Amino acid sequence: MQHEKSMEFLQIAMKYFPQAKEELDKAGIQLEPEALQPLLSLFTSVMQEAYELGKADAESEKATE
Repeated sequence: MQHEKSMEFLQIAMKYFPQAKEELDKAGIQLEPEALQPLLSLFTSVMQEAYELGKADAESEKATE
C-alpha cells in the first residue's frame, strides 16, 4: 500500500514540476537532475505523513458519528 501511495505522490510531484522549475528559474536557482531525487524523497515522506494524518482524522470522525 505504501509503495502505491509513494508512486501516486511522485506522479503528483511530476505534475507540478514544470511550474516549480519555472519558479526556481525565475529566482535564479539551478536545479540539477542529481538533486531532484533527494527532493522527491522528501516530498514523498511529507505526503505520506499528510496522508496518514488525514486517514486518522477521517477514522476519528467516523468513530464519533
